Amino acid sequence: MEKKIKDKGKVIKPNKAKIVIIAILTAAVVIYAIYGIWQLATKPTDIFLIEQGSISQEERVEGYVIRQEEKVQGNNYKNGMVQIKSEGEKCAKDENIFRYYTEGEEDLIEKISELDEKIDEAQKSDTTGPLLSDIKLLDKEIELRLNELSKMNDSQKIAEYKKEIQDYIKKKTEIIGENSKSGSYLNKLIQERKNYEEKLNSGSEYVKAPMSGVVSYKVDGLEDVLTPDDFSSYNRSFFDGLNLKTGQAIATSTESGKVVNNYVCYIATIIKKDKTNGIEQDDDLDLRLSNGDEIPATVYYIQEQTDNDVLVVFKITKDVEKLLDNRKISFDIIFWQYSGFKVPNTAIIKENDLTYVIRNRAGYLDKVLVKVEKESDTYSIIDNYDSDELKEMGVSSSSLGVSTKINLYDEIQAVAN
Repeated sequence: MEKKIKDKGKVIKPNKAKIVIIAILTAAVVIYAIYGIWQLATKPTDIFLIEQGSISQEERVEGYVIRQEEKVQGNNYKNGMVQIKSEGEKCAKDENIFRYYTEGEEDLIEKISELDEKIDEAQKSDTTGPLLSDIKLLDKEIELRLNELSKMNDSQKIAEYKKEIQDYIKKKTEIIGENSKSGSYLNKLIQERKNYEEKLNSGSEYVKAPMSGVVSYKVDGLEDVLTPDDFSSYNRSFFDGLNLKTGQAIATSTESGKVVNNYVCYIATIIKKDKTNGIEQDDDLDLRLSNGDEIPATVYYIQEQTDNDVLVVFKITKDVEKLLDNRKISFDIIFWQYSGFKVPNTAIIKENDLTYVIRNRAGYLDKVLVKVEKESDTYSIIDNYDSDELKEMGVSSSSLGVSTKINLYDEIQAVAN
């Protein structure tokens, strides 16, 4: 006998009933899913994990690098230059940093090289010359210097040792020339070489460092324009008139160089008054360069100007060499930066001048007293009060009926809308 189901006067077979039930359940699941998605969209999560993090107040600006620097250029700058000191290398005052080529230098060097070959052949062909003790001593010194050179990294020391080796070879050649059968021929070659060498050296113009610092060949012609002598003369129109591109590298000169004070430099920027975050002269903060490096700085000079412009000059005394490549740069002023337990402001409760968070442990909620170290627009850095602080405040966990200790990786509950 067939079993039937009555519904409002209609008879529905069992398979049709199952379809209706499944449809109802499916609709319920879809509605629940849509509600869940809506909840996530309007309130993505209400549980947060206590983790280490940092918050900061920053402002992106453009600025101009100002250095104590002296440009140096000799008379023979059209001849081309030979770097004695490399880019970024330190130098002392009055030390040779580069020289200009002698006129006809290539020809002179070629003639000296040819004479060196002739001198060497003359020495080898003379087998009757005495092996004097002085020659043995010079050979020993040459060998010693060559061994030391292979272990060296100091460019200045390498240059010194090379010069010593050349001097020893000259002395050795002179001794052989004076004491061998072919002495008159050798002496003639040696004297001819000396004449060419004197001509080469006398025609070279050496340029000395006017002060101690680091050598740079990145010369842009602003060395005497952007100086730290008078910051009050700088304003927005002055900087705009320089027509500099942000981040553009200074080209390397083949005619001149400069010496830069590597202990201090300055970065000047013009920002609006409402963006200064209340900084004052002598305030210490950090600057973040475009490559991500953070360097410490001090507000050295600050001046309010027209149209709410404020001139701010930062003094840099660390990593000055990192600022040699550019004149106009973009960077972040980090007014303040705090690290610690980072939580969203939506998890903070403020009651009677005290601050709390709601901890969630497997669904059990308890109130925890915390102190806010620093607050940004969206996050806060919190910490626990120590016992002395609680005593000074005159509160305790028992008197408040709350916990006074929050831990790393605790879960906290969002409470704000």
